[in-house]
Amino acid sequence: MPELHLPQSVVISKKKQRKDLYELLGKLPDRQRPITVELISTQETDELITEKLLLDINGLEKAPAYFTKPKNHTGKLPVVLFNHSHFGQYGVGKNEFVLGRPEMQKPPYALALARAGYAGLCIDSWCFGERQGRGEMDTFKEMLWNGQVLWGMMVYDHLRALDYLQTRPDVDARRIATMGMSMGSTMAWWLAALDERIKVCVDLCCLTDYQSLLEAKGLGLHGIYYYVPGLLTQFTTGQINGLISPRPILV
Repeated sequence: MPELHLPQSVVISKKKQRKDLYELLGKLPDRQRPITVELISTQETDELITEKLLLDINGLEKAPAYFTKPKNHTGKLPVVLFNHSHFGQYGVGKNEFVLGRPEMQKPPYALALARAGYAGLCIDSWCFGERQGRGEMDTFKEMLWNGQVLWGMMVYDHLRALDYLQTRPDVDARRIATMGMSMGSTMAWWLAALDERIKVCVDLCCLTDYQSLLEAKGLGLHGIYYYVPGLLTQFTTGQINGLISPRPILV
C-alpha cells in the first residue's frame, strides 16, 4: 500500500490543531524528563514472554506496566500500545491485557497479539490497578485545584509509554499501533490524534460524538475522567479523529 501524503498546508494546520488539543489537557509534566524503568519480574510460557515493569514517566507517581512479546521470535517486533478499559472496576487495570475480562474476547489480547507476531505494552492508568489508592472523583478534584486535568494526566502517561517503547531494542519504532475498548478506545483515538508515531489505531466501543451525547442527555454514561475543560469550545469528536488521517483507523 503506497504511503499517503497530505498537502503542506494541511500538515501545518494539523500540527497547530494537535498543539491546541494538547494544551487543553491542563498543566502537564515536562515531556523531556528522563524515563526510568525497573524490571520487576519476567514470566515465560510456551508462547509468551511477559515482563512486569515499573515506569517512572511523570515524576509524580510510578506506573506499573506489562510488556509482552511472542516467545519464539527474534529481531524487532511491531508493537501495540494497549489501553485498558474502565467498567467501574478499578482493581483490574493492566491485568485486562494479560488476564482478560468477561466483557472482552478470549484469549486475552496479550496472547492474541503475540500469536499474530506483535509485542504489546499496557500500563495502569491513574486510579486503576496498582494505582487505585485514591478514588477517581477525588483525584479529578485535587488535580483540578492544581491546574491539572485527570484525562490530560492519563493521556500524558500513555504518550510517555510511547516514548518508552521507542527505546526498546526489541521494538520496531516504525510499526507502532494503539488499541483499546471503552475508556481504552477513547485513549486510542486521542493518542493517535496527538502523535503521528502511532501508525494504526483500533478503537472498540467508545467513539462518542460529544454533541450527540449532550442531545441524548447521556453525560452520566461516562466517568468524570472523560471531561476536559474547554474542549467543546475548540473541538468536536470528528475534528479530533480527523487528526488521525491519513493513517488507518478501525472503529
